[in-house]
Amino acid sequence: MIIISYDISDDKLRNRFSKYLLRFGHRIQYSVFEIDNSERILNNIICDIHNQFEKKFTQTDSVYIFNLSKWCKVERFGYAKNEESDLYIL
Repeated sequence: MIIISYDISDDKLRNRFSKYLLRFGHRIQYSVFEIDNSERILNNIICDIHNQFEKKFTQTDSVYIFNLSKWCKVERFGYAKNEESDLYIL
């Protein structure tokens, strides 16, 4: 699992960045996304951040990428508990 958290001050850039991340995963908090762990996806995201977004960031903007291994334990409570198991529709 990859967790990406961001704090971007410019509304237009922040909206563009969040729409970009929606292509790879889903939002778990307003500025936090969960993405399935894939080295190819992670490399694409990092490359796109460098090439498309980083030059537009200000000194107050930040993006954190947490690459969690399959051995990390994630505890979920409340509505987030619904994310624990896969949903299968037949």
